[in-house]
Order: sequence, then C-alpha cells, then structure tokens
Amino acid sequence: MSEQTPAPVAGTSIQMRTLAVRISDDLRAQLDVIAQLNDRSVTEEIRIALEAWVVTSKSDPKVLARAETVRAEIDREAKTKQSAIEAIFGGETGSKSSRSKPASA
Repeated sequence: MSEQTPAPVAGTSIQMRTLAVRISDDLRAQLDVIAQLNDRSVTEEIRIALEAWVVTSKSDPKVLARAETVRAEIDREAKTKQSAIEAIFGGETGSKSSRSKPASA
C-alpha cells in the first residue's frame, strides 16, 4: 500500500512516498540486525536494496524483452485510439467551430 503524500528529503528536492510492505517476522529480524550492523535505519536498508534491485532489473534480458513487448502494445493501442479519433472528428480535432455551430433548418 502506498500513500500519495510526498515527504521532502533533507538537502534535496526529491519527493519521497511511503510504501508499506508486509514481511515475515524472520525477515524483519534479519533486516533489523543488518541495519544495526550497517549503522542505518531499516528504511534506509530497504531503500538501498530496492535501488539495487531496480538497477539489476534494468539489465535483465527477460525484463528488457518484456519492456519491448509492452512498448509495442502501447504503440498499437495509441495508433488504434488515434485512428478512432480521426474517424470521429476527421482533421478537425483542434477546431470547435464546426461542432459548436447549431444546425439551421
């Protein structure tokens, strides 16, 4: 679960969002020990781990292949919607003049 409320980070203009994650008691205990050994908060340990996971995922061939598939799907959907708008409004999507005039009898 995440919150929409951004929190400022000292010395930066980056906005942070809170993310609540359910983990086992065993994993939490291990995180507590690792944080203590590294003289950091559990939150900082989790942030560091997530940042490393994102970097790793960016170079994962399976993730890269899936990203290309998703890009292609997005392109197809965008073209379909553009065609639908063109079919409805023709080349006049930027002009209201032809649609705002009342029909005369």
